[in-house]
Amino acid sequence: MDRHFRTRLKICGVTNKEDAIMVSNLGADAIGFVFAESKRKITPDKAREIIRILPPFITTVGIFMNTALSEVNEITEYAFIDTVQLHGKETCEYCDKVNRKVIKGIHVNENDTKETLIEKMQNYSVSAFILDPGRGSGKTFNWDIARGIDKPLIIAGGLTPDNVKHVIRDLHPYGVDVSTGVEKDYGKKDKEKVKRFIEEVRSC
Repeated sequence: MDRHFRTRLKICGVTNKEDAIMVSNLGADAIGFVFAESKRKITPDKAREIIRILPPFITTVGIFMNTALSEVNEITEYAFIDTVQLHGKETCEYCDKVNRKVIKGIHVNENDTKETLIEKMQNYSVSAFILDPGRGSGKTFNWDIARGIDKPLIIAGGLTPDNVKHVIRDLHPYGVDVSTGVEKDYGKKDKEKVKRFIEEVRSC
């Protein structure tokens, strides 16, 4: 691995201006806005309002799941979303028609192996894959099965300030994604947890 490579980090499930500015100022590379059904779901109007006040060089990510393609493209245009993250049964053809770069969510279950993960990713021509066992549930998975997969991987699921360093040192992923692990309540981030999480990522 290039010794100058830096794992990127996304704070997901942001629902308010205060948290968005806080995580930006603390050094997050990207902020995730959930448009799928979730306790952290945000409206396009609210997301647009928040994104308009963000500082430059922060990537905004819209999370969708089994949403009509026309709706995804309409929301991304309206809310100034940079990248689309898809967690449903979206096909390769669907992903190709999204009007933004795409991160395809790969659901990891307890029976998965390195080979089955690679099989799930095959045929997709997307910018990155996010491996997630629970879509915001706070569950982890066996990180060893992702070792050696030669694709841009983002690791999610159960990450906290206490374990994120381990996954980075073990897998050297393109990125890490956290939501539950830095919250004090659904959709409300804990500043100290966010700060610690970012410090742990940067220390790697």
